[in-house]
Amino acid sequence: MQPITAGMRVYQSSKFKDFWKQYCGSVEGMRRAVAILRDSPGVYLPALEYGQYQPVLVPLENWVEFGSQHWAKEVGNARLQLTTQPNTQPLSNDEPANIPLTRCALLDAAIRKCFNADPPIPIDNTIRQKRKDESDPQVHAIEVKWTYAADGKTPTVLHYTMICPFRPDPTGMTV
Repeated sequence: MQPITAGMRVYQSSKFKDFWKQYCGSVEGMRRAVAILRDSPGVYLPALEYGQYQPVLVPLENWVEFGSQHWAKEVGNARLQLTTQPNTQPLSNDEPANIPLTRCALLDAAIRKCFNADPPIPIDNTIRQKRKDESDPQVHAIEVKWTYAADGKTPTVLHYTMICPFRPDPTGMTV
């Protein structure tokens, strides 16, 4: 197994992003994803959490080239760290009073909103690694933003960035 630091290049690649776009990057892709998740006995869409849907949509053995062998550990670490971070950001413009208590709860609520909306809301995700000079370089962070319809309230695309901890690349390459 390659260290996750070397894997960061994989997660930041257009190939990785394109791989997930087919499942979550369009309304039609999301409709197919929702159907798969609804048929899964291990998923309850109203309680869906970040990290739960990816291995159901695509079994881990089918995306090894994209770091699936590290998925459970990395998602677990991210969830643990994001759960300790207080949140003051409302979920979205159409739910300004819905302010999840933690950053993890915000991400979960945003993901649930996308998969439970009619029509489902496409997801654009980005993954990046913190620089060693950033605040709390050893801790995960997230950014959650929405694109809205002309009314300024109806979400049409979720844009979230998972910001992974800084880890020196053992190969000496810039990650």
